Amino acid sequence: MADMITIDDVRKLDLRIGRIDKAEPIAGADKLLKLDVDLGSEHRQVVAGIAKVYQPDQLTGKQVVVVANLAPRMLRGVESQGMVMAADHDGTPILLCPDQEVPQGAQVR
Repeated sequence: MADMITIDDVRKLDLRIGRIDKAEPIAGADKLLKLDVDLGSEHRQVVAGIAKVYQPDQLTGKQVVVVANLAPRMLRGVESQGMVMAADHDGTPILLCPDQEVPQGAQVR
């Protein structure tokens, strides 16, 4: 189990609902997809290691939880401007999605 954190640590995370508008493979990367995510007030490019489980056409229109205040990072030559949240089930990523439609950019608490 991970180290205990305080509520102040949790408050540092800016978790938002985003809608995947487009998903595409990244050349030379068998696990990564490049996602165009609508966060309501802006679009973000997010690289996610979910290509072994999800096909790009399965993701279009899907709402996901995004860590919106994660520092950008280059992955396989593509800038990722956030992170989609997924559960790990026996090494398989399972995207976390709201159980009903909510506005893009809604804060997750």
